[in-house]
Amino acid sequence: MSGPVTVVGAGLAGSEAAWQLALRGVAVTLCEMKPAQQTPAHHSADFAELVCSNSLRGAALSTAPGLLKEELRRCGSLIMEAADATAVPAGGALAVDREAFSAYVTRKIRSHPRITVKPGRVDEIPGGYCIIATGPLTEGPLAESIDALFGGEPLHFYDAAAPIVSFESIDMDKAYFASRYDKGTADYINCPMNKEEYLAFVEQLRTAQEAPVHGFEDKAVFEGCMPVEVMARRGEDTLRFGPMKPVGLKDPRTGERPYAVVQLRADNAEKTAFNIVGFQTHLMYPEQKRVFGMIPALKNAEYYRYGTMHRNSFLRSPGRLDGFYRVIGREELYFAGQITGVEGYIESTASGLCCGLNLARQVKGQPLLDFPAETALGALMRHVSREPESRFDPMNINFGIIKPLDTRVRGKRERYTAVAQRSLTLLDGLREQIREGIE
Repeated sequence: MSGPVTVVGAGLAGSEAAWQLALRGVAVTLCEMKPAQQTPAHHSADFAELVCSNSLRGAALSTAPGLLKEELRRCGSLIMEAADATAVPAGGALAVDREAFSAYVTRKIRSHPRITVKPGRVDEIPGGYCIIATGPLTEGPLAESIDALFGGEPLHFYDAAAPIVSFESIDMDKAYFASRYDKGTADYINCPMNKEEYLAFVEQLRTAQEAPVHGFEDKAVFEGCMPVEVMARRGEDTLRFGPMKPVGLKDPRTGERPYAVVQLRADNAEKTAFNIVGFQTHLMYPEQKRVFGMIPALKNAEYYRYGTMHRNSFLRSPGRLDGFYRVIGREELYFAGQITGVEGYIESTASGLCCGLNLARQVKGQPLLDFPAETALGALMRHVSREPESRFDPMNINFGIIKPLDTRVRGKRERYTAVAQRSLTLLDGLREQIREGIE
């Protein structure tokens, strides 16, 4: 047995990193402050808690998230194993029962003989081999320790979570199950609105009372999690071209396309709780109930969780982290997860997998595995380690950061599918190196 290695944080990235290390015979001390101390976004004592949506986004290989998830599966990802085992219907996306998902990861981590879970908060960067995976809500003495390491304040933005409502409280006489363009199974509840209802809703949304968030400005919000009230202030039709887009969602009772549609997605396997898709918000709780109650099907909705907003921090990784997520000049120290500037559940998982796999190789004196730029894993590694620029923003996986094809392929879906096939072929060629050392 090699080690020990310290992993700080048992979120998606930290849990994945600890698992990859342990699989390869490395003893791991996994430090986690929950349940003794929680962040404003967390509610569960389990590891790998999903704090915003329960969706891991697109499943098809013609999408960049779908490609990244398949790469993770082929690399033996614990997070993808848990996601596939706890999936709930979500049309063309992969969504999970969030409680069952976290419980699955927690059970696997706690039962592994090479992983020792150490409860309590970590206030400074540990010495020796270490992976910092404390997430974008890192604060207090540890944040100060990280700040001192890099000699500058991390960047930050604001992130928001959508409300979750009880299925029993949804008025299904004013809603219907359907998937866009009738693709796949009808897994979404659609809440239609006519023009008069929509315009009244947008007007109230623009002026509703917001919860105070220190330092918040609309321009500091990450575009992928834009609060619904911020979108409403951008223009009357912004929501109709965003989360309330009615295209491909005809009302089966009228045969017509509604003026606007609010979609709900199952948040658990029992389908007793539904997430209001794209409705991230930081309105006051009474205002959420009042304004969202203007949606006819949600007039009497009961909320299991109201929407929230929190500040997220991330490093100026270019020029500070190398292409393996290691601190330049301190190669025994890695950072993983959203704190590096990768944005999203599967992106965080990918960084944790790469850190765990490569730190295990480093501990054993083996050369590190540099995933090709043609793969989604390699593209994310290069995103955080590119040449320093004046602006560095969090980034979801997308085909724009993956090395393009050498030949032209007509049709976007066909082109993206070809990119995915090339990526997976290259990854399969690295199978022996990826699995090397697994015990």
